[in-house]
Amino acid sequence: MTRSRFLDLHLLHPVTAANLNRDESGEPKTLQLGGSTRGLVSSQAWKRPIRLDIEEELGEPAARTRMVPVKVAETLRAQGWPEDLARFAAAQIAGSARPKGLKTNAAENHRTQAMILLPTDAITALAAVCRDHRRALEEALAAQNATGKPAAPLLPTETIAAQLTRRTATIALFGRMLAEIPSGHVEGAVQMAPAFTVHQADLQPDFFTTVEDWPLPGEHGSAHLQTAFHTAGVFYRFATVNITELVANLDGDTATAAHLVEQFTWSFIMTMPKGKKTSTAAHTVPDLAHYVVRDSRPVSYGAAFEQPVKAQPQGGFTAPARHALAQYATTIDRLVGTRRRTAHGHASATGTPIEPLGAHHRSYQDLAAACAKAAFTPAGQSS
Repeated sequence: MTRSRFLDLHLLHPVTAANLNRDESGEPKTLQLGGSTRGLVSSQAWKRPIRLDIEEELGEPAARTRMVPVKVAETLRAQGWPEDLARFAAAQIAGSARPKGLKTNAAENHRTQAMILLPTDAITALAAVCRDHRRALEEALAAQNATGKPAAPLLPTETIAAQLTRRTATIALFGRMLAEIPSGHVEGAVQMAPAFTVHQADLQPDFFTTVEDWPLPGEHGSAHLQTAFHTAGVFYRFATVNITELVANLDGDTATAAHLVEQFTWSFIMTMPKGKKTSTAAHTVPDLAHYVVRDSRPVSYGAAFEQPVKAQPQGGFTAPARHALAQYATTIDRLVGTRRRTAHGHASATGTPIEPLGAHHRSYQDLAAACAKAAFTPAGQSS
């Protein structure tokens, strides 16, 4: 059996006062780890901006949505279709997607009950299917109005399903769950862990006021009082790409897979969640990026920070975190060996090599290119 190959990415990312990912109370998420409170950013909060960044870079947008029938109806109305026929045709899209149809909410213009991830241009293609079958749709709508009996699905199921299950590069990377159309399921090649601070990070209150610009005569003081909460610190971030799975999702296209690995690495390093961005502008970049290419299984270095890092005497967690990561990488090499490790390297703000972390790269751009090359270099050959 062929072993899977994985590209592991480890980041140390200092973040200034921010609320990148809110809980149900609107406060920054936290995690209890090693007996201390850590700042937390869920993997979903970081995964979406990464996906959107890759789609923008590749010019290949996709949408995760329940609004496919609604958008098809909007497209048809814009093309001059009457309201009732456009709505009927959009409902037929859902009803014809599989033998029993997709479950929808008729009271919400036939929004699908399940989220569907698909290329955005699929809406145009689905509207074209409706145009090709307009006469049949008009006749079925007239019969439904005359008899009061719901019309049977009449659009070609295979054609509709093909549009709903088309893949983009990011679908090949992140996968897609589409239980109602099993052929649309894609096992994601990317696994991403929640990010957490490597040290204790208690929530920091920020009391603020809002001034009324047009006060009535005699009114003084603030019009609004509120306390917001922020968190700050050095986050450990980890993701792994199953290179073997990615190539399979791309039907063996290793050139496209290599390009996606380079783009994913860059986007993973450079993107930020957008929570409270206008009031925090926490647009930092990681201090350190480290990659490891392994055959067999990925290895997270999150356990390096189960014991919270202590600040150095002059202040700052970044240097101690860097040391802890390098020390843990050495420990992993001792515990599991290097027989399945085919490449490793790093780039950091210090600009100096960190020996346990492998090859030194000058920039994150150079590191991303090195990841793409190393991920597809056969074991035993120099990358």
